[in-house]
Amino acid sequence: MSSHAPLLIWSVAALTTAGVLFRPFRLPEAFWAAAGALLLCVTGLMTLPDALAAVLRGYDVYLFLAGMMLISELARKTGLFDHVAALAVRRARGSAPRLFLMVYGFGTLVTAFMSNDATAVVLTPAVLAATRAARVRHPLPYLYACAFIANAASFVLPISNPANLVIFGTRMPPLAGWLASFALPSLAAVLATLAALWWTQRAALAEPIEHDVPVPPLSPQARLTALGIVLTGLILLVASLRGNDLGWPTCAAGVATLLLVCATRRELLVPALREVSWGVLPMVAGLFVLVAALEQTVVIGQLADAVAAASRDGGALALLGVGAVVALAGNIANNLPAGLIAASALAGGHASHAVTGAVLIGIDLGPNLSVTGSLATLLWLTALRREGHMVSAGQFLRVGAVVMPAAMLPALALLLL
Repeated sequence: MSSHAPLLIWSVAALTTAGVLFRPFRLPEAFWAAAGALLLCVTGLMTLPDALAAVLRGYDVYLFLAGMMLISELARKTGLFDHVAALAVRRARGSAPRLFLMVYGFGTLVTAFMSNDATAVVLTPAVLAATRAARVRHPLPYLYACAFIANAASFVLPISNPANLVIFGTRMPPLAGWLASFALPSLAAVLATLAALWWTQRAALAEPIEHDVPVPPLSPQARLTALGIVLTGLILLVASLRGNDLGWPTCAAGVATLLLVCATRRELLVPALREVSWGVLPMVAGLFVLVAALEQTVVIGQLADAVAAASRDGGALALLGVGAVVALAGNIANNLPAGLIAASALAGGHASHAVTGAVLIGIDLGPNLSVTGSLATLLWLTALRREGHMVSAGQFLRVGAVVMPAAMLPALALLLL
């Protein structure tokens, strides 16, 4: 590699991130991620075989997302989201704070047991349906709840975020050990995020909302889809406890649910497949190529040295510094690439359990600062744009600048205990 290659690779990565963030010319995020990967190959900064190997490296993520998106589209097409949304609005009884707490609580459960990406893909359309049913004038507090809890609750369990499996790898602690380390930090993160989000959205949450809304009947296809969602959650939990990959089980569950539902109503098959946001997959593939290119630079060795130094130090400031640096890196380059790079650095630096935990919290909570912080947030944005809602990078940053530090500092502090 030439002396200028690392600088050029980082430049391409920065431009790609900017493209994903700002979407120049209204081109989708997938275009810019794929364009960045292609530019690396065209300029010779990365060979085509290495790029293809990097794309294949993410196969488990693609399968996981495909399964989740199939189930989400079925829930939308069969009216399951509309039914659940109407029930939630009626239970809120005209109280915006009560509806907000219901969304936040349900989002916590979905994230904990089905992953943060599932919250973005499955919960966001349901919340959009609920805000429409309740004739909410300012839906952003409820939509923000979906995005922020997807990251805040993403280390309640190992399966709550696929990045958790990447960070720990073969050193994943048993469930009891995980809860001993992360139960209090994750509880603090969930509650602090709720408090900060409530404070930033308090004006919008003071408005009255509709409550006497009709509940659309639950069709047989919607019931089958609901069953598919429940079974998918159980399958993910079992797969995680057994240490298996999550992609194949999720994709198989999604395909099985699709076939089962469409066996009772065949005309759903083509629209469901056509309207899935498949562009998410090339976007993720492009990010994997960027990660592989960044790994060719000296960054891994330097990070490994920093991890080793923090592990030897073991002090509070060292752990806070590790968590903060990883959080910022995740917002610059997305936490999927940052997590993969951090995992290599942790292995190379023989990280202590405390340092690994600080990195995990930085990777999971840090993305609540900006819209490019995590794949879950990008999926959330995709779901909103599909329904005609736009949230700018500046809007999200203004809220994230309050919410992210409010949750991350107490979580890191409790990790030290």
